[in-house]
Amino acid sequence: MEEDFILKVKNLRVILDGEKILNDLSFEIRRKEFFIILGPNGAGKTTLFKALLGLIPYQGEIVWTKENIKFGYLPERLSRSEFKKIPISVRDFYKFKESSEEKISKTLRSVGLEGEEILKKNPGDLSSGQFQRMLIGWALLGDPEVLFFDEPTTGIDIGGEKTIYSLLHKFWQERGLTILMITHEINIVYAYATNVLCLYKKGICMGPPREILTPQLLEKLYGNEVKFYIHKH
Repeated sequence: MEEDFILKVKNLRVILDGEKILNDLSFEIRRKEFFIILGPNGAGKTTLFKALLGLIPYQGEIVWTKENIKFGYLPERLSRSEFKKIPISVRDFYKFKESSEEKISKTLRSVGLEGEEILKKNPGDLSSGQFQRMLIGWALLGDPEVLFFDEPTTGIDIGGEKTIYSLLHKFWQERGLTILMITHEINIVYAYATNVLCLYKKGICMGPPREILTPQLLEKLYGNEVKFYIHKH
């Protein structure tokens, strides 16, 4: 049905500094999808996110089918070390979104963080897993309908990765969110994705992961690294 779609992209083209990053990209996303974007470094994944959020100029059509839609965005390179340079607490960081103390505490509890001690800490003093949970909570503030996550487990050990992804999956199920995620974790793609968009230099592909992610396609996307991904799966 037409109303099931939340996003329609047609003939999207992005040129940055004279370089064509994305060219004639067309796809659609239904409401409540867990939609994962795959591709090698330099394929334009983060650029696509920025275009969809209206953060960079583009040509073509990007149509969100609901007005005033609320977004949550967790970019890739927010680091603990950068936070350590700033005199800021977790409470201060959350208040940038003009949330009440009650809402902040409730959100932190929902991601497994609670207590005055956490609120007083500088985000850079959290463990890597706590830091990523804090960022996920921050993205959830304001009750967004669509969440963008760019490599949400960068810098986290494998045990922590599983926890973060399962947490995102839980929110997706409980809140009826539409999630768009960039990741290289093929096992997570198989476990959670409803659809996958693959970006690579010689074209694109899209579909359910178990139908399109053949060994041949993974080799096109990642070259020799494909053995690592298949091994992990």
